Amino acid sequence: MLSRRILLAAFAALAVAAGVSAAPAARPATIEADETILLWPEGPPGGLPEGLQEQIVHRDNPFGLTDRAAHDVTAPSLSVFRPVRADGSAILIIPGGGYKWVVIDKEGFEGARHFAGQGATVYVLRYRLPHQGWQAGPQAPLQDAQRAIRLIRARAATDGIDPARVMVMGFSAGGHLAGTLAMKFDPVYVPLDAADALSARPDAAALIYPVATMADPFAHAGSRQNLLGPHPPEDAAAAWSLETMARPDMPPVFLMHAADDAAVPVENALILHAALRRAGVPVALHIFEAGGHGFGLRGIEDTPLRSWPSLLRDWGVNKGIFPKVNP
Repeated sequence: MLSRRILLAAFAALAVAAGVSAAPAARPATIEADETILLWPEGPPGGLPEGLQEQIVHRDNPFGLTDRAAHDVTAPSLSVFRPVRADGSAILIIPGGGYKWVVIDKEGFEGARHFAGQGATVYVLRYRLPHQGWQAGPQAPLQDAQRAIRLIRARAATDGIDPARVMVMGFSAGGHLAGTLAMKFDPVYVPLDAADALSARPDAAALIYPVATMADPFAHAGSRQNLLGPHPPEDAAAAWSLETMARPDMPPVFLMHAADDAAVPVENALILHAALRRAGVPVALHIFEAGGHGFGLRGIEDTPLRSWPSLLRDWGVNKGIFPKVNP
């Protein structure tokens, strides 16, 4: 008689030979926040568009990592990542998604874990999408970003941060929103509570392969359509182009882009850099020869792109956001 062990081994071998997996494949590890904070406990300004229902979509990627996106956002929120030992700095991360959805992991939670590991308290913004019938239209995501900065400052004592050391970091279309926040920090909604008496101006802005201009020929067509509609007039496109909004009293800016970006042309960063210089805004610009678009922290280990988080941290130290020596 055959032993049970031999029989099990034989069945497993037959399953493999037949192309059947003996056990389900392991799911990729998922990064989760320490806390989630609703921006608008009683609902966003103007109420919820009829029929809108938030959903989370899982996407495939070549790295085998969790890759979620929030579609039809109805409950704007902050996902909080706390460091083991806080150094007093805070980062508001605004992921991209072309204003069509909000990326969660690739340009949100993964970066949050990285920078929290260096001592920053990190907040990832899930914001409303302007094309979905919100009363505020293109200002809906800006309302969320302003509210986010104010709530972060209102929580300074609770979270152990310095309210004068808050950086906003945006990726792709999130870079457009982060840049808009850095330039349009005057109130765009009716105050809700004591937090709204605080400033919405960030102390520094990092724009990573950002959508900047809404004007042809270098606009990202998808972001422009989702922000302003399919055929926005030239004056509307100009009004929402970052290069036209630059102002001397805005915070210093860190710009990073790849020269071979086929989705959001590198000219977005170049045009914005020139506009910031004309306005007298302190700005650093880093252009990598290759990298494409939307890489975040993925697949950069063996490329020159691996240096961008360190370049940003050194710049942040210079601007007083991060301490000179890690805790």
